[in-house]
Amino acid sequence: MLEVIREHAQGKIAKVILVLITIPFALWGVDSYLQNDGDGPIAAKVGGQEISQKEFTEALKDQQERMRSALGKSYDAAVMDRPETRKSVLDRLINQRLILADAAQEGLAISDAQLVRFIAGIEAFQENGKFSQSRYESLLRQQNMSPAMFEHRLRQDLLSQTAQDGMVRSASLPRSVADRLMRINEQEREVSQAVIPIEQFMPQSKVEAPAVKDYYDKHQSEFKVPEQARLEYVVLSAENLVAQVTVSEEEIAAYYKEHASQFGQAEERQASHILITVAANASAAEKAVAEDKARKLGQEARQNPANFAQLAKQHSQDTGSASQGGDLGLFARGAMVKPFEDAVFKMAPGEISEPVLSDFGYHIIKLATVKPAKIRVQQEVRSEITQALKKQKAGKKFTESAENFSNMVYEQGDSLRPAAQQLGLQVEQSAWVSRMASDTPLLNNPKLLQAVFSDDVLKDKRNSEAVEVAPNVLVSARLLEYKPASVKPLEDVADVLSQRLQRQQAAVLAVKLGKDAMAQLQQGKTPAALNWSAAQVVSRIKPAGLESAALKEVFKLKGDKLPGYAGLENAQGGFTLVKVTRVIEPGALDESRKQAYAQRFSNMLEQEYAAAYLTSLKSKAKIDIKRESLEKTER
Repeated sequence: MLEVIREHAQGKIAKVILVLITIPFALWGVDSYLQNDGDGPIAAKVGGQEISQKEFTEALKDQQERMRSALGKSYDAAVMDRPETRKSVLDRLINQRLILADAAQEGLAISDAQLVRFIAGIEAFQENGKFSQSRYESLLRQQNMSPAMFEHRLRQDLLSQTAQDGMVRSASLPRSVADRLMRINEQEREVSQAVIPIEQFMPQSKVEAPAVKDYYDKHQSEFKVPEQARLEYVVLSAENLVAQVTVSEEEIAAYYKEHASQFGQAEERQASHILITVAANASAAEKAVAEDKARKLGQEARQNPANFAQLAKQHSQDTGSASQGGDLGLFARGAMVKPFEDAVFKMAPGEISEPVLSDFGYHIIKLATVKPAKIRVQQEVRSEITQALKKQKAGKKFTESAENFSNMVYEQGDSLRPAAQQLGLQVEQSAWVSRMASDTPLLNNPKLLQAVFSDDVLKDKRNSEAVEVAPNVLVSARLLEYKPASVKPLEDVADVLSQRLQRQQAAVLAVKLGKDAMAQLQQGKTPAALNWSAAQVVSRIKPAGLESAALKEVFKLKGDKLPGYAGLENAQGGFTLVKVTRVIEPGALDESRKQAYAQRFSNMLEQEYAAAYLTSLKSKAKIDIKRESLEKTER
């Protein structure tokens, strides 16, 4: 809950900075920020609007970078060549066009004054609680965005959100329906299962060499090894240039004087709390019950302040801090939701508050300590300033060197060493890379790999162009060794292939036995070959080890005729039978659980309304998708 409180307080920052800045051009593509000249091929038409191939390509690139960042070494570049991936990216662009067109038709708009107020309220752009134009421009510049680009994107996102909010705001689930859904979700069933594994059929599954060869001959594509190259490469990056720059004491002093406000350490306070949860949209009666409970706990805490931690452990519904006696640690202003923060920063050490209402419920707060604000002297922050100045200088040096680097690797295309020597860089060597991926993160870039496997590099033995693989990072590579695409020889895959075919045979036998057993059970017979597990109670939210598919089958069975049976092929290739012997209806739910369900159902309903809204827009619009856009572009 502590993390939730912090995140809630920083919602605007998260939505605006992380979504609009850190995730680059996720939905709109770079052409949305700049005036589209209308030239070039298009990927789709939405009503009278066009989505250019260039914009779509940029959106694909952005999606790829997000996936690469999220998955790291697990990322497979080939996923971006799949039609379903490409279509999902194009669908997002189409959806945004539809929503904005509908907003315009309805006369919705985000005025300049609204935009200014919204930006001014973003804490990331503030200094000492006030909007700072220099901080605003600096933060955007770090993300390679201009204010015009950011403001255009923000205006579009706010307009889109306004249009959708107008639709989903009417989403409402009748209380009787919500209660029924709660009870269904809380229902438990007593279940046993009998698993027929493929392992028991392995001894009788025989695969002869001719069958292995026959499969190998008919499925050559499964055993292809893509063409590969081993490279040498040079990296020009602002980070690497940091070691080449120096900073004087005069520059450090000037920076400290100019940015003195940044080196103040804000006042921090350490507090504990007891939270009694209640939803923001709860009824007045529900809020009154929660407030009364919080007030009584507060009175008990004030009568015996030393017992506050024990009360928090027993009664606080903040699961994140209750086990710590409600302790939230040290925090400064801006870290907590506003009502909570306002109360804490008015309290004296040792004081215990009256109930404080926030979006999470009622808090009883005990202030432990106050850590006063202080200004760090220049010597304390010398290393920070030095690093900041070095990064600034390195960034400037990168900008000055980038064009020279690009020209040299092109003009002296038979070697990377002249560029490396002149700019003080190292020539490095890679392991084997394919067109699709490299284990070296800097080389695992689609544009660079495309350049590496071009005729210029492979046939003409020239340096690749200098490719920007990340902000302020350029890489040029050249070929050391090349392996053409091939097919793994049969002897290399025969053992693995034989085991695979053997398991396939065993799976067929396991499934046949399982289906035969299922038929007998439905006839009221008792198959001798089944070993039923001990009965266990499961629910939709507590599967107790049941696979999700088996759990679905358990709750599909009617509860009026028991025992009930179901059977299905399992994820391991065998067969699973499940037996339901008892249905356990839920008792009364406490108010906090009801509120959690109500919020969950409300979110689900809003998602359905949003989906229906888009479906409606699509049904009224003429959408023409260029199918070739969804196909992999051959290199």
